[in-house]
Amino acid sequence: MFDYRALFDLSGRTAMVVGAASGIGRASAAGLAAFGAHVVCADLDSEGVAQTVSSLQKEGGDAKAVSINICDTESIRSGLIDAGPVDILVSTPSINVRKPILDITDDEFDRVVDVNLKGTFRLVRETARGMAERGKGSIIVFSSIRSQVVEPGQGVYAATKSGVVLMLRALAAELGEKGVRANAIAPGVVDTPLTSQIRNNPEWHSAYAEKSILKRWAQPEEMVGAVLYLASDASTYTTGSIMFVDGGWTAADGRFTPPTG
Repeated sequence: MFDYRALFDLSGRTAMVVGAASGIGRASAAGLAAFGAHVVCADLDSEGVAQTVSSLQKEGGDAKAVSINICDTESIRSGLIDAGPVDILVSTPSINVRKPILDITDDEFDRVVDVNLKGTFRLVRETARGMAERGKGSIIVFSSIRSQVVEPGQGVYAATKSGVVLMLRALAAELGEKGVRANAIAPGVVDTPLTSQIRNNPEWHSAYAEKSILKRWAQPEEMVGAVLYLASDASTYTTGSIMFVDGGWTAADGRFTPPTG
């Protein structure tokens, strides 16, 4: 009989979480460790990632810290050497410049693209090489609802998040026969350091909560179920997909509830 209970068991697998110092990355690292993975917590924030590792180890998790700068290919390669063979990659880092397109400078454009799109490209390329050689692996990258829907001031950020999705789909097509899967997760509004500007504005914060069907923001821990699914054998036939964890943000218009009687 098929052992369905073992579908989410990650014992014996190494998961590298990039962006593990805080937010969704820290929650993802905790979730993967709870299901038995050896978790390599990667970040430029050495203090934050050390806190993540310490927290996981106190809970009995198997974790270590490495330093990775996704804007530097050599840093990524060095981090992968320290990590050892990686079975699961989770990538969360992103930055944003909230400005109308007509006001975005070349430098601001380059900074957002270099982290969100090119940085993801560097990380995925270097990690996927080893996975393809070993004939297995799951790559999970955090995109956003902004890959599908946008608002004023989000043009460059949205372009990078849409680009990530299509890049992962191409990777899935290229490496499927080598046993490597690649998928994206698209959160809605999540309470993380990236969204602190919104959270600190009561009107803005409330408007974002009201837009989702669930009428609230998400917590980082609410992204972990999708990560575990895509990391584990529960998703062995899932690749090239984008999974929305957005409280229904993209499912409904939300601006007006018409009479239905």
